[in-house]
Amino acid sequence: MKKFLLIVLVGLIVSSCNNSKKETKSNRVQADFNQNWEFHVSDDSIQVNTIKKWKTVNLPHDWAIENEFDSTLAYEAHATGYLKSKGYGYYKKTFDKNYNQDEVTYVLFDGIYNNSEVYINEKKLGFHPYGYSPFYFNISPYLNQNGKGNVLTVKVDHSRYADSRWYTGAGIYRNVKLITTNKLHIPVWGTFITTPKVLNNKATVQLNITVKNEFPSEKKFLLHTKILDKNGQEVTSIENELKIDANSSKNIFQNGEITNPKLWNINTPHLYKAVTSIIENDKEIDSYTTNFGIRTIKFDANEGFFLNGQNLKIKGVCLHHDGGLVGAAVPKGVWKRRLQILREGGCNAIRVAHNPASTEFLDLCDEMGFLVQDELFDEWDNPKDKRFNINERISFDYITRGYGEHFQEWAQKDIENVLLSHRNHPSIFQWSIGNEIEWTYTRNAAATGFFDNINWNGNYFWSEPPYTIDKIKQQLKTLPKGKYDIGKTAQKLSKWVKELDTTRPVTANLILPSVSHLSGYTDALDVIGYSYRRIMYDYGHKNYPDKPIMGTENLGQYHEWKAVMERPFISGTFLWTGIDYMGEIRKPWPVRVSTSGLLNSAGFTKGSYHMMKTLWNDEPHIHIATQNIDKSINKINNNGEIVAKNPEKWKKALWSWQDVNEHWNYKKDDMISVEIYSNCEEIELFLNEKSLGKKKLSDFEDHIYKWGVPFADGKLIAKGIKNGKEVTSEINTARKSTKIQLTSEEKKLKANSYDVAHIIVQLTDENGNPVKTDDREITFEIKGNAKLLGVDNGWKKNVEKFQSNKSTTHNGRTLLIIQAKDTSEKVEIIAHSKNLESKSIHIEITK
Repeated sequence: MKKFLLIVLVGLIVSSCNNSKKETKSNRVQADFNQNWEFHVSDDSIQVNTIKKWKTVNLPHDWAIENEFDSTLAYEAHATGYLKSKGYGYYKKTFDKNYNQDEVTYVLFDGIYNNSEVYINEKKLGFHPYGYSPFYFNISPYLNQNGKGNVLTVKVDHSRYADSRWYTGAGIYRNVKLITTNKLHIPVWGTFITTPKVLNNKATVQLNITVKNEFPSEKKFLLHTKILDKNGQEVTSIENELKIDANSSKNIFQNGEITNPKLWNINTPHLYKAVTSIIENDKEIDSYTTNFGIRTIKFDANEGFFLNGQNLKIKGVCLHHDGGLVGAAVPKGVWKRRLQILREGGCNAIRVAHNPASTEFLDLCDEMGFLVQDELFDEWDNPKDKRFNINERISFDYITRGYGEHFQEWAQKDIENVLLSHRNHPSIFQWSIGNEIEWTYTRNAAATGFFDNINWNGNYFWSEPPYTIDKIKQQLKTLPKGKYDIGKTAQKLSKWVKELDTTRPVTANLILPSVSHLSGYTDALDVIGYSYRRIMYDYGHKNYPDKPIMGTENLGQYHEWKAVMERPFISGTFLWTGIDYMGEIRKPWPVRVSTSGLLNSAGFTKGSYHMMKTLWNDEPHIHIATQNIDKSINKINNNGEIVAKNPEKWKKALWSWQDVNEHWNYKKDDMISVEIYSNCEEIELFLNEKSLGKKKLSDFEDHIYKWGVPFADGKLIAKGIKNGKEVTSEINTARKSTKIQLTSEEKKLKANSYDVAHIIVQLTDENGNPVKTDDREITFEIKGNAKLLGVDNGWKKNVEKFQSNKSTTHNGRTLLIIQAKDTSEKVEIIAHSKNLESKSIHIEITK
């Protein structure tokens, strides 16, 4: 009996220990640190303790977007979008934090623009110049031991307010986290997960885990990792008994297998989760979660790109980091809407130009199935002119000094931070070390034979290099060398990348590939990216047959995609750009954006979007565009047929799409050019149910259906067939604006201070037809606990203040974005306009 009781007692003790182990939660706390900061901006550098007036802000925060567009900045800051951002920004957060001598606390910034200094309780933690790389500090030694009244302050020096070629924003514009855990722990960015072998029935998973011991004594511990699928079901686990010396770090490798793995791809982006725990004396003292995906990538010099063994064309766009009316502090929901529209257009890849992405953006790409080229730098050893491009010698002063000033000292550290932070994202399939760097090295530009005499409408885009390979080699030998060598710098950067990740190829966007192939630059690259040089695809493949080539910056035009489709060895392209972006302005005030996007700055589609949608999707699509024949690119010939005024022009179309409308409102009997962008093999056009004839896509070399139609009020309908499937599209003559239509895809938001709703405003006539030839000022009234983020109609010349409750429509349409606050409530948004019937919409905000 005693023996039996002893066995039961031992069993209970073991059970108790096991239950304790399972139920004990890690003491790692990763806290959102974005709420309730205090902010002050000053024209001059001042002492924080002299600031009397603060305003409360939540992060992410961009102080520049709060300002009005300013025509006086038409020279100094037109490259960054006419918004005042000059100054010094000060951020302060007061917080309580219980002090524990066995714990460590980090503050993690995903991005501050720029030249930031961080202090805790008046102790300077450090300086960080680059506006796009994440960084963190250990603040544990400086916390108040009574746990009360800790003060974290950040100074942002944006006195160099024209330091970029695009809109940068200013401030702590990305997320901040406060991380607390045991002194025996996995540090920030302390895991790296790879899948070195992937088969249909199993995948090998390798984890490289850093463990840090900040205790003054050796520690023994159990390192346990469990891998969960998207449903939270455990698919495998790995465990090691280990020890680590006092005050040291240790890299530990764990290997496991997943049977019948679900692969991450663009259509089914399956994500796994690795939960790694440090267990000491049966107690979990730290737990670190890493999301990852299982997939294979390969670039072949002859056959292009392969994802999970399947040949895939990269249908990509370049994106700058601003989100239009929200500036650089882009809520996740804003990016989600924009990416979803691009996905519906057939886009499957994003080039983040010309800087590393935010973690939140990469999370979205992981979840939505976008491939990502993460780009590191726009400047290397030598600066770029920020105002006009390639005029460094005549346009360089204090306010334009950018990252080039810090490159020599900081490039390796910034690469390390970006790689460690980003390398577990399955969406990332390329690291780009630079964008159009070559022109900043005088010898390399001169060796081309034509770069100093470029005609931007001519030889650069459409001519092969004027110098032979031998001539370029001779130029590189004889022309005077500068202080830095582009080939050596490229190889140094590539080496630093590959020291941290060899699972992805290194690439760059080359504006002068004819020279870069000979200067040592491409020796550092695994995939060669050509910038606007589709004319050189065959040249590059012939002369450098072992190098995979793709377009990494190209025009949103049919001829660009045609060149890719005709060449199996070209992996794909990134179009410039997916969305209109602020800055890099080449037109006079009040043009405020670069207009090359498939979408405008409000996220509304343009003609180029619909063209690419017909090329990038198998599903049938029809889009009708119209224009007075005199204003169009077409004419009526002597036979009464509609033809292009210049039959060859489409082959050399550049950034902007032709001027077309999306309405059917003209003067009676005006001859109207009707363009239809479609992938249907055949389309029949009807005006008021009368057929205007059938046409075949194969008859149009430029991939655009054309009809010349004398205008008459009514309905224009296009009926098409693709693979036996019928599809129709129509536009109607609209009458006078009488109503306001409000729509939103987001009907419910979480009361989390982050979720957003996009309210689209469309003027309509009494029959509900959209009116696109009338514009009115709309005034918004918000009833309820929601924040007005801003308004924008997307027009390139719209310089109305973003953060306003008033917006004038363009083509009868505008956009309002609201953001939930932190309480549950039904919010009503009311739109008013003179002589129009007011309209309202409700958004539910719930906990």
